[in-house]
Amino acid sequence: MSDRHPLDAATFPLHGSRLIEASAGTGKTWTIAALYLRLVLGHGGEHGFARPLMPDEILGRTFTRAATRELSDRIRARLVEAVACFRGLQPVAAHDGLLHTLIEAYPAGTAREQAAWRLAMAAESMDDAAIFTIDAWCQRMLREHAYDSGNLFD
Repeated sequence: MSDRHPLDAATFPLHGSRLIEASAGTGKTWTIAALYLRLVLGHGGEHGFARPLMPDEILGRTFTRAATRELSDRIRARLVEAVACFRGLQPVAAHDGLLHTLIEAYPAGTAREQAAWRLAMAAESMDDAAIFTIDAWCQRMLREHAYDSGNLFD
């Protein structure tokens, strides 16, 4: 029997190796989008990543092509929603504790404006996001590093 702990997306460590196991319909896509927001913002202090990241620096892997499209669309929508909330263009939903936490971490003024800008740039660059099926990512790595891996270039 393994230890099971509820995942808190606002404090989940964003460095090192982590395994998240969850059944269908438990909010995996929501959680991944939440962690994505934190990575883009550089949020988390000692639990965060060393610096803010953009979509082309974050690898997301799924099992099916349909899941890659859904994940990419959901992350983009979450980024757009966060931009609107950070800029005060729409209120944060009462049940959205993560977004409340993130906004509180960036005081009104320059810090919040810069955070909103980072989120907006990330939303605009989601076409460059590295979200792949596991096999597509492996094929890409073999193609990009064919010489180093000893594989044929085609």
